[in-house]
Amino acid sequence: MTSPLRLLPALAIGIALAGCAKEGDLIVDQGVGITAIRTACPAVGIPDFTGDITTFRQAGSTTMADLDVTAAMTNLRFTCNETADDRVYSEATFDVRARRTDVRGARTVTLPYFSTVLRGGSAVVSKRVGSVTLAFADGQERATARGTAGAYVNRADATLPADVREQITRKRKPGDPDAALDPLADPAVKAAVQRATFELLVGFQLTEAQLKYNATR
Repeated sequence: MTSPLRLLPALAIGIALAGCAKEGDLIVDQGVGITAIRTACPAVGIPDFTGDITTFRQAGSTTMADLDVTAAMTNLRFTCNETADDRVYSEATFDVRARRTDVRGARTVTLPYFSTVLRGGSAVVSKRVGSVTLAFADGQERATARGTAGAYVNRADATLPADVREQITRKRKPGDPDAALDPLADPAVKAAVQRATFELLVGFQLTEAQLKYNATR
């Protein structure tokens, strides 16, 4: 049940719309014939090993005999509102599907999850911790609940500088010294694109032991 990084980039929306791009849209060549429209919306995803959680009856135990509840995030979806002038709002929703080993009696289980905004792949802009509550009926083995995470990104921070934008979009003619060069290979351009790239990541708020269990099982 290990969760690989599942990113739903805002660029993915652009892939479907690239054929309808209007003049002035920034089209970034992603290679292998794929073209995408860059937006101020963050990519949304679940980091490695945080999309699942396992709890045990006995503290410190990791044996199947002590297994209590397992749960996984699924159906990650997101929306993004770019209409505001200064801040872009994105919201991610996801389902949590859980299973318990002991079905005797009605029971509620509350599981914590985090939402983090990263800039440039590593700088933490913000982090919030929420919770989702699952309700098991008597005799019921499985339960499902839904979680939500939202984040604001400053439009100015997610917008490429005009000179970098011009360098990427400038039309090049055959014979130009840089005609065959990928502008994104320029370290300065690459760094500027990275600084303007944001991610909204969600996952279970795991203890060190739970994270280790996910990574090593």
